[in-house]
Amino acid sequence: MKRSRFIISLLILLSLALAVTIFSVGAGAISISPGTVFKILTGAVNEGTEYIIVMNLRLPRVILAAMIGGGLAAAGTAFQGMFRNPLADPFVVGASGGAALGATLAIAFGLSIKVAGFSAVPITAFFGSIAAVFLVYLIAESGNNTSTISLLLAGTALSTILSSAVSLIMLLSDRTLHETYTWLLGGLSGRSWNDLTSTAPFILFGSSALWILSRPLDALASGEKTAISLGLPVKKTRALIVLMASLTTAAAVAAGGIIGFVGLVAPHIARIFFGSSHRRLIPASMLTGAIILMVADIISRTIVAPMELPAGIITSITGGVFFLYLLKTKNGELRG
Repeated sequence: MKRSRFIISLLILLSLALAVTIFSVGAGAISISPGTVFKILTGAVNEGTEYIIVMNLRLPRVILAAMIGGGLAAAGTAFQGMFRNPLADPFVVGASGGAALGATLAIAFGLSIKVAGFSAVPITAFFGSIAAVFLVYLIAESGNNTSTISLLLAGTALSTILSSAVSLIMLLSDRTLHETYTWLLGGLSGRSWNDLTSTAPFILFGSSALWILSRPLDALASGEKTAISLGLPVKKTRALIVLMASLTTAAAVAAGGIIGFVGLVAPHIARIFFGSSHRRLIPASMLTGAIILMVADIISRTIVAPMELPAGIITSITGGVFFLYLLKTKNGELRG
């Protein structure tokens, strides 16, 4: 893809993301026109009920949705490239299961700790996710052979075990069943500026690191033999990619719960228009993921208003259909 064409395509995608942002900020039980939203965001209006709704309630939520969607997309792009598998997503190495177990334990035991504005649930979800990925990597590394197949198998096996542990805790602690189940479905209800400022640095850092690792990702996507022939330290590079992608995923999960399929779908859509070079694919995937989750959040707020649905339900339904489509069309390409 020529540089000028890439810049134009990225600007179009960015413009679409901004348009969706303005529309999303205005959507909800109380509808606010895009023109009014634009005036509030540009400072032309700085008081009144609509101003309070936009600036204090919806804007941080919408920006957080964009951050989470972008972070999951960046991680999904990295995992698909590293594993050379079109069905890989950010939760493939156990990040989802670890986060779910951490959050479930916090809810079941009624933990009330608070650090840097985060309550117990996102804190335990974050560290549970990181711990699970670390354990998966240790298991896969046994025998000094950390292959992509080993990581996939270890991640799948541990995710199954962790999911069973979550189900057991929910069964034994039925008083917290609803709260746990709601968190596991994923959503952005009640999120504030504090959630955004606490989460954004981790997602930005992890995603930026993955973008910097674009060339090593291109080499790994061509196969380990090719990467080794280019002088790439495969084991260390793979470990760094897993660490940064998992950090990004853990932060996204801590802020929004388990929101599936965004990291699977966004890279495929972006790849159609921007090609497979990770230097271009990662930022394009992040914008695509941001748009997907913002649209899902709009639907979750409006489809049965004034009641809200978890955004994770919307992404799971649409993403599941897309997953089946990929499974059918990419079946011959799947490999570790």
